[in-house]
Amino acid sequence: MASNTLVVQQAKAALDQLKYEVAQEIGVPLSPNGYNGNLATRDAGAIGGNITKRLVQIAEQQLSSFKR
Repeated sequence: MASNTLVVQQAKAALDQLKYEVAQEIGVPLSPNGYNGNLATRDAGAIGGNITKRLVQIAEQQLSSFKR
């Protein structure tokens, strides 16, 4: 079962910052007031997909530096 609930509530600010960074990088304008109801589904998916890629890269880097 998928959920959008954050496990670590303190991560919200970091994820929001990441969302705006990714949107800017791919050229999708986001509203600073938080309402993005006019955002195309394709653009929202591109932002989410790029966030996922970046989070996976971060996790891989952390795991590769983990010493057994």
